[in-house]
Amino acid sequence: MAQVVVYAKRATIDAHRQSLSDAIHGAVMSALAYPPDKRFQRFIALDDPDFVYPADRGDAYTIIEISLFDGRSDEAKRSLITKLFERIPAATGIAPHSIEITLTETPKVNWGIRGVNAADLALDYRVDV
Repeated sequence: MAQVVVYAKRATIDAHRQSLSDAIHGAVMSALAYPPDKRFQRFIALDDPDFVYPADRGDAYTIIEISLFDGRSDEAKRSLITKLFERIPAATGIAPHSIEITLTETPKVNWGIRGVNAADLALDYRVDV
């Protein structure tokens, strides 16, 4: 499972929502051998006063938080971050210094999905990549 939350100024989200979505999902599929049909994303468009960050990050400053089942290798997580830093600027023009990424892993037992505990859920993809 990979749940993605993207935070940015409203103008950035409005201008790049689809290209961000595609770039992020492409990176997740590539780095984590993730199925194409498992796109779970939320875009949080913030008004300027509600998004406080250092000025050197630029107007397009974007935070990407990805929650994952634990089990991915360090190599897979490094690959994901690398691919995000490659794909997002190419798709949106947002500079890498304006992007921050956080991966948070939790055990499957901490997730509830489709009415069951995820530890009891049969997945159609591997987590141990």
